[in-house]
Amino acid sequence: MEEKSPRLTPGQAREKIKHYCGYSERCHSEVKEKLYNYGLNTREVDEIVVHLIEEGYLDEERFAVQFAGGHFRLKQWGRVKIIHALRAKGISDYCIKKGLKEIDEEVYEALLKKLAGQKWDSTRGQLPASRWAKTRQFLLQRGFEANLVLGVLRELNEYQNT
Repeated sequence: MEEKSPRLTPGQAREKIKHYCGYSERCHSEVKEKLYNYGLNTREVDEIVVHLIEEGYLDEERFAVQFAGGHFRLKQWGRVKIIHALRAKGISDYCIKKGLKEIDEEVYEALLKKLAGQKWDSTRGQLPASRWAKTRQFLLQRGFEANLVLGVLRELNEYQNT
């Protein structure tokens, strides 16, 4: 948890939080937490959040799109993990769906197959059941859907047996 900053006036906090929102996309919960750390009360925080939304500094739909795309491309997370992370930030299901639409299905499946192949190859020399289990667990922890993981593992297994 962040240390409390010295108490700021609502005007000072508004200017500081505009810079914070301008640097990177933020969700409402992150902004509210930061404002409370500035020593503001609930009414002041709510007024500033409304002001930020009206001026376009804060947009949860835009945040969800950026978050989903970034965590997929950079951290190679699957949809399940992205959904859980966005829900933990208090993002609405509507915004989560909008964010996930930004992930191209073909690119998603290609990444899943690439990660599965890499993990499968890294477990070479182990028993087939162990390779299967380790690859499956790795992909599930990355947040890929169980049914897609199972399909990719079947493909890998069939490829190995030919």
